[in-house]
Amino acid sequence: MTPTFDTAMLVMTVGTLLALPANLISGLYRARGKYGRAVWSQNVALLLGQVGQLVAIAWFGSLLAVAIAYVSAQILFALFLIVYDAPRQLPFLRRNRSAASPSWRWSAGQFGLAFPFSIANLTELALVNAPMLLVSAMVADRVAVAQWGLIRVIASFVRGVCIQITLPIGAELGHDYAIGDKVRLRGLYAHGSMLVTAMASLIVAGLLPFWSDFFALWTHGSIPNDATLTVTLLLGSAVVAPSLMAFVFANHSNRGDLLVRTKGLQLIAFLILSASLIPRIGPLGAAIAIVASDLLTQVGILTLVIMRQTLAQPLRHMLVLIAVMVAIIFGGWGLGLAIHVTVPGTGPQRFLAECAIWLVAVAAIASPLLMERVRGRVLAAVPN
Repeated sequence: MTPTFDTAMLVMTVGTLLALPANLISGLYRARGKYGRAVWSQNVALLLGQVGQLVAIAWFGSLLAVAIAYVSAQILFALFLIVYDAPRQLPFLRRNRSAASPSWRWSAGQFGLAFPFSIANLTELALVNAPMLLVSAMVADRVAVAQWGLIRVIASFVRGVCIQITLPIGAELGHDYAIGDKVRLRGLYAHGSMLVTAMASLIVAGLLPFWSDFFALWTHGSIPNDATLTVTLLLGSAVVAPSLMAFVFANHSNRGDLLVRTKGLQLIAFLILSASLIPRIGPLGAAIAIVASDLLTQVGILTLVIMRQTLAQPLRHMLVLIAVMVAIIFGGWGLGLAIHVTVPGTGPQRFLAECAIWLVAVAAIASPLLMERVRGRVLAAVPN
């Protein structure tokens, strides 16, 4: 198992490095008002990668094949942006220069505008991948590494869903920011922040009570579940959800310097905490380093600065977010535990029954929001 796992890790690492130049192009698209094009291209690449991984599992049944399928999609995405799309969208990147073409100084200036956003995105990418690399290098127990990787996948899924929710909202916020519509900006930011927080909390509330059953089915019982590690990563994913709204809005409001400072401090804090904690307590140390660096920098600096500059009542808004987060997570968690204790049986049938009952119960509780009057009152109650 170890040689295959290490080879797959090597493929993932090399593939990630080869795809890094696409982040510079994405930052350049952001500076030139074409960021949505890069986002759509990335989504298509992720979809193709997911399909490729499913084919690899069905056809080869190998971890290495799955890694190659994922990396191939990312490399193709990078090549599409760099070789094909960017020269057509940004004429100053074309090789054939006419007499009227922009000077190299002007072209360099365009990259200069994109540079802070590229640095911030590269740092975000490093923070996503570095924990897995550090745990793999510093923890000798390959089972613990595999356990960490599987749990980290789900935590990254929660973060990815939140990012996808914030992207279209961030584009609208950027438009309102550019035209100076402060009233609409405040309302949309407050509602978007509440939406992404509630969604992350709901996903985590559904995962926590049934995680042990899910993990046993997922790994066929071959890898033990670490409840402490799971709770740390999943709760951390929910707690930092409001900061993702701030991060996306900062990308759409020309706050490159703030992004660079924040993400740089976050990377430094993560590396210091990881170097101190991973040798002592293993993967749990990496989880604590991730959550702590997020709270210290992306929440403690970026989110607070963005909220203070955007909202009229930033403190009240943050307190409401915390209250909503606590209510949804612990309410959904408690409901799930009650269902888990009540439902008899074992195996996939029990797991599916638990999930179905929980979804029906949550849908019934949230059903008043289908009424426009109730929904309007809830939105009006969100401090902005």
